[in-house]
Amino acid sequence: MRFLIKQTFFFFFIAGVFGQVQEEINPPEHIKTVVFRGPTEDQFPVIKLGESLNLEFDDLTASEQDYYYKIIHCNYDWTPSQLLKSQYLVGADNLRIIDYENSYNTLQPYSNYRLTIPNNNLRLKVSGNYLIEIYNSYGELQFSRRFVAYRDLVKVGGTVKRSRDFNFLNEKQVVQFKINTSGFQVVNPKKEIKIAILQNHFWPTALYNIKPQFTLGNELVYKYDQETSFYGGNEFLNFDTKDLRSPTFAISKVEFKELYNHYLFTNEYRNDEVYTYFPDINGDFLVRTLQGDDVSREAEYSNIHFSLPYSNEIGLDNVYVVGKFNNYDLGEENKMIFNDENGKLELTLPIKQGFYNYKYVVERQDGAIDLNYISGNFHFTENNYLILVYYRNFGELYDSIIGIGSANSRNISN
Repeated sequence: MRFLIKQTFFFFFIAGVFGQVQEEINPPEHIKTVVFRGPTEDQFPVIKLGESLNLEFDDLTASEQDYYYKIIHCNYDWTPSQLLKSQYLVGADNLRIIDYENSYNTLQPYSNYRLTIPNNNLRLKVSGNYLIEIYNSYGELQFSRRFVAYRDLVKVGGTVKRSRDFNFLNEKQVVQFKINTSGFQVVNPKKEIKIAILQNHFWPTALYNIKPQFTLGNELVYKYDQETSFYGGNEFLNFDTKDLRSPTFAISKVEFKELYNHYLFTNEYRNDEVYTYFPDINGDFLVRTLQGDDVSREAEYSNIHFSLPYSNEIGLDNVYVVGKFNNYDLGEENKMIFNDENGKLELTLPIKQGFYNYKYVVERQDGAIDLNYISGNFHFTENNYLILVYYRNFGELYDSIIGIGSANSRNISN
């Protein structure tokens, strides 16, 4: 799979004409383990309007710095909406995060920050796309994350099919779905309704601007093949460091040098292998530890050592280790380095204790990103799909989200 994408990895291809696309900005090296979730365990906050979302992150300087948060409401294309803050927020933002504590009994000191929305100072007023930005005391943007708030006004049912395109029969998955608008008036669905489909909550490969194929009573039917297809990819690789001292199936050895060092078994290229199912959490991660009760403050950081054999097909291309734990960031910190002594690509990252999914991504010399060159594409792969239904009536100033749907490829059919 090849496509051009910016180094930040979050370039949105529908550049809005009314403002700059709000991309996700990844944090500097001293900020780690950004946990951002709604009421579910997924590290992707999709909240029903009124539900809580929680943001948590660590500052490895452990200097108890002040951090502030701002919230931006966005259109369907992730450009800032025309709404005033008073029209989408009750209360005020640009406030300091006051809930923070220092780590306890850890080799790597850090300050852990937590924020819940809504809180005593702020709550959301309307549905739609949102961006939360975190600033330091000097007004410098540290990082930002997208989230969505919806109202449950329409029903969405989806299923995953195998591609009918013979060229991608064994590589792609197709999302087909229906939107039941009973009880919600839609006059011109092709103009008023917009769709976004995400695979495993991953914005760069999301599909947009898909019109309903036909209308059947109160149902909008989307039974496309090519238009709603995704490459299947492969199950994510994983490791578990909840017990610092004991190797697991993915960890070959554990050493102690100032911090614990976990050396993972060298991974192999899976693009030419037969597909093998093993459960993953679709790129996500879960912080956990056996060495304490408060995982936010007592989980330790250890150095995780990744390795991959070098191949002539890689050549001078760049290879990165990515997952939700680093927000799929194609930055220098996550780029593998060739070790001429053992002929392997290697990378060491400080990662908080827990269970982590990860994969290898290739950046070609021409700037194209090949997400699945190393892992391969298989239609059997278990993937989650999220369907977001946006609505804007004539004359309204913003795109609301009136319903969501989900589908999983576990029960994929022809």
